[in-house]
Parts: sequence; structure tokens; C-alpha cells
Amino acid sequence: MTEPADHPFVQAVKPLVDAMGGQLVAPGQAQGDDVVLAWEGQDRVAVRLPHLSESLDHILVELRRRHGKPLAELDRKTKQSVVRILETRGAFSVRHGVETVATALGVSRFTVYNYLNRENASREGGPQAAGE
Repeated sequence: MTEPADHPFVQAVKPLVDAMGGQLVAPGQAQGDDVVLAWEGQDRVAVRLPHLSESLDHILVELRRRHGKPLAELDRKTKQSVVRILETRGAFSVRHGVETVATALGVSRFTVYNYLNRENASREGGPQAAGE
């Protein structure tokens, strides 16, 4: 980037961009889908957003880091919690999202769908909310 990386505005948005799996680029290097951010009337930085599939991979890496071990080694209850987080973040709207998550969790697609159905039933107070 030609803009100083230590500019206060760039420093302020960097954690958010990192959390999204995005990339900071100089405004002059912005491409069609990049978002150029201005500060005090001047373009300071552009944000290159990840593709959805890359974003899912980034979320899975972050969840692994948060839990301190591979997601496949988590207990069932924690895996259900991970699926709940992934659902709220849109992971299952990505093509092959269920398959990707199932592989990361070390479970079958059927199990992921069961976790999703259980979560939806518990929100609605349905019969599956009471356990297995």
C-alpha cells in the first residue's frame, strides 16, 4: 500500500478487515468489487473482500483458533454450538457449505443437518428441542 499503514483510520479498520478475511490495498490498486474508504475527504484505503468460499474457510480457521484444537476433536455439544455460530454467519448459504463444515467437524452432512434442525426446533419450541 502506498498509504501509510500506521494512519489512524487504517489502524481502526484493520481488525475488522482481518476478522472478515479481507485485505487492505492502496486506493489506487482498488478493483471493481473493492470498497474504497475515505477519511477527511481523501481516499485512504481500499478493502478487498474475500469470496464467500474463502470467507467460510477463514471462519473455520478462526473457530479452530478460538477453541484451541481441530474442530473435529470437539465434543458434540461444542460442535452444535459451532454449527449455530456458522449458521448465523451465513456459512450454509455458500455452495457446498454443509459439506465443508461437515468435513471440518469430522461428521457427516446428515449430522450437520440434524444440528441445524435441532437448533431451529429449539428456537420454535418444537418436539426436537428436548434432546436426542
